Amino acid sequence: MKFGTKAIHAGQEPDPTTGAIMTPIYQTSTYAQASPGQHKGYEYARTQNPTRTALEANLAALENAQFGRCFSSGMGATDAILKTLEPGDEIVSTNDLYGGTYRIFTKIYERYGLKFTFVNMQDLESVKKALSPKTRLVWIETPTNPMMSIVDIRAVVNLAKSVGAKTVVDNTFASPYLQNPMDMGADMVMHSVTKYIAGHSDVVMGFVGSNDPKIDELIGFVQNSSGAIPGPQDCFLVLRGIKTLHVRMDRHCDNGEQVAKYLKNHPKVKHVYWPGFEDHANHEVAKKQMKRFGGMISFVLADDSQAAAFKVLENLKVFTLAESLGGVESLAGHPASMTHASIPREQRLEAGLTDSLIRLSVGIEDIEDLIEDLKNAIG
Repeated sequence: MKFGTKAIHAGQEPDPTTGAIMTPIYQTSTYAQASPGQHKGYEYARTQNPTRTALEANLAALENAQFGRCFSSGMGATDAILKTLEPGDEIVSTNDLYGGTYRIFTKIYERYGLKFTFVNMQDLESVKKALSPKTRLVWIETPTNPMMSIVDIRAVVNLAKSVGAKTVVDNTFASPYLQNPMDMGADMVMHSVTKYIAGHSDVVMGFVGSNDPKIDELIGFVQNSSGAIPGPQDCFLVLRGIKTLHVRMDRHCDNGEQVAKYLKNHPKVKHVYWPGFEDHANHEVAKKQMKRFGGMISFVLADDSQAAAFKVLENLKVFTLAESLGGVESLAGHPASMTHASIPREQRLEAGLTDSLIRLSVGIEDIEDLIEDLKNAIG
């Protein structure tokens, strides 16, 4: 089954009671039992909900995974993965990482005995050197947030296997439409569903997919035990959003390409980070493992100062200054003071994340309006 068909139909059947085409919102906390322990597969809504079941099956299908679990946020999904580890376990991750992920790694789980090492994952030799017999998990993010760095998923997976470590890929920036880490050997794929998958800036949710029943059992145990589950209304909204994911992503990519090229040719722009450029680091890897290059772009002005960046952000009219990404509307942000403020400045600068970097989530508006907005804001 092709992607667009899966987006609309996978995991979903007409309601057996009414024939409703759309999966109903099962707004209930519990379910009737014929006698103790005898039920129709559902007993308590923290453990299962039919709307959530349909969404989990749909997302798993989109990622070519056998199993899927949804959480109340992307950080809830990250938290669940980390809870499958033991004190003393080592995790290797990229040094160009979403600020919220870095925060939960270093401010919460380091306190419970997990050890994290951050390396430039574009350099496979650095990854290899960071691995040890105690490495249990390699955390890949590609494209990275916000530098758009491309990590060779298959190569890193093979390195992780050499020491018996599992791999998880944060696939949020690409979405399942542009990239499928499970097909490249990853043990787990995770998403902030909040972003491209839901696509309308009205839901907060996370997802973990896998092909190993033992991994799914562990993730499911944490999901039920810790209780970071999404409600049925949110699951319904995401199911609705997914039906246009493939259509939206093509428009995001079309607009993203034109915005990236406009910025690259602008005399007041110093550098543009977008995987579609031939001079972008690991561009050939991106061509190999991604269908297209996405609608996320970061750039630095020729006047490489925070004040200049703030002025541009404050002058935008169509792009909205806000955190998050992946919605139908275009957003602009300042990672150093917003999404990545929890990362120490020295480490941000080491990864190239300067105080003047601007990140764009290019939406699906008319491209002429987006270009005109940037033209007026940059001057």
